[in-house]
Amino acid sequence: MTHDHDLVLRPTAAQSAAALNPPPGRNGGDLVVETLAGLGATTVFGLPGRHALGLSDALRRSDLRYVGLRVENNAGFAADAYGRITGEAAPLLLSTGPGALTSLAALQEARAASAPVLAISSQVPTAGLGGGRHGYVHELPDQAASFRGVVKSVHPARAQSQIPSAIAEAWKSALTAPHGPVWVEIPQDVLLAGTHLPVVTAVDATPEDLPPRPELTAVAADWLTGADRPAIIAGGGVVRADASKKLRQLAERLDAPVVTTPGGKGAFPWEHPLSLQSWLEDRHTTDFLEDADVLLVVGSGLGELSSHHHTFTPRGRVIQIEADLGKLESNHPALGIHADARLALQALLETAAERTDDTAAGRVREVLSRVRDRIPSQRLTLEQDLLASIRRALPASSPSFWDMTILAYWAWSAFDAKGPNTLHSAQGAGGLGYGFPAALGAAVADPTRPVLAVSGDGGALYSIAELATARQYDLDVTWLIVDDGGYGILREYPTDAFGQATATELTRPDYVALAESFGVPGVRTTPQALESDLAKALASPGPSVVVLPAVLRMFTPTHLA
Repeated sequence: MTHDHDLVLRPTAAQSAAALNPPPGRNGGDLVVETLAGLGATTVFGLPGRHALGLSDALRRSDLRYVGLRVENNAGFAADAYGRITGEAAPLLLSTGPGALTSLAALQEARAASAPVLAISSQVPTAGLGGGRHGYVHELPDQAASFRGVVKSVHPARAQSQIPSAIAEAWKSALTAPHGPVWVEIPQDVLLAGTHLPVVTAVDATPEDLPPRPELTAVAADWLTGADRPAIIAGGGVVRADASKKLRQLAERLDAPVVTTPGGKGAFPWEHPLSLQSWLEDRHTTDFLEDADVLLVVGSGLGELSSHHHTFTPRGRVIQIEADLGKLESNHPALGIHADARLALQALLETAAERTDDTAAGRVREVLSRVRDRIPSQRLTLEQDLLASIRRALPASSPSFWDMTILAYWAWSAFDAKGPNTLHSAQGAGGLGYGFPAALGAAVADPTRPVLAVSGDGGALYSIAELATARQYDLDVTWLIVDDGGYGILREYPTDAFGQATATELTRPDYVALAESFGVPGVRTTPQALESDLAKALASPGPSVVVLPAVLRMFTPTHLA
């Protein structure tokens, strides 16, 4: 009997000849870029560095496209967005010590949002590893230890023969559900030394499937079919698994209303009769979900932003489908199904019987009506009008990337994403500076569509240097900067808590003049002119900046209203 593990792929005569006669002038860095190319990578992000010169030199000999940003954290955000848009692992090339550590906040966001980023860092020479006492520039006692609590997995390579397998193993980890950032680390001397190893050609790193256990989906299907008031919360796992169509099919089969989380924006059609849209920070929506006798949560851990700041207390049965084992039942008891959202939804479609509820659409309309009646009572028409103007100006298929700014908080609840994988923000980890560099990564991933970035003036200062990147690569990104003179959302929190804010006011530049100094067109707009100015900028090839001076407010949480 022949077993699969007994099968060995024998090289052809041509492959053997090529392996025995590798081209001259290669180094350890060539093994990195050859492995990446063999895995299907076409683009890498990053910055050069002293310990990574062997890798930079190898890039010169490769066909990989290099996109260099100005700050490592911004390069991480760009790689994050590239991974979200393409569904591929995005290589991020970093140097040692300060350069590597500067990427930590971006990798934390990628981990929280399950974005597949393949970070490859250099290290001090092999002789200096392990102690932090050798006096090498950039040396850390244990560099990888700084990343183990942030990334999904760590893969050191200490010899050239380890490089292809370490990178392939990391690639597989990044793309196995739940997706996430991974860390590969290679010493300087290993990257620089010449190599006689053959060119890397046969690399296998197929991600593992994560199917649901059939006995669990059988119980879930029975509960949903027999429910009187089923409801569904759809999170980012639905988007990442490309399972939006299956979600819609299941919701229609069950006549179950659907609400999407900030990470799940666009996973369900906004104007569908069963769509509760995204008003999770509204008590009317929360009450409706709490009243469900069976609640299906797909691809969400029901964290702070998806549980009305942990005030959500479902009274019925909960079914949770989640690829991240650590998030399964982490906030609420449930029938926990550890699985990829697409495979689990398919299993439910194959087992759940159809149910009819003529009242479901009417109950959805009633909830949305209550939400819409509440917001105008707080005199917040400016914020709603701005979102409407942005929506009309932005092409339906164009992605948008939102920084941690008041308008983004509004967008989580009130913006129609028009489709899955089109609205992205930094709500996973909540760090500033995400919007613009992430939009650059998306424009690299798909240059056929203009991309929108939205920042406040505080967040914009985190990534202003990337205007040079946008101009250098002529990336089709329009950057909307809402200038309110400080950290707007951080004004609101302490003002509500203490009656006044501290350390939130900022001296900032003339953003239009600054953009133009980089060779990027800029315009100062008004709420009334925003739609036309934004549409014009989005329709013009290349980067542009639109600055909107405006002080915005958040809607009052419903438990306080």
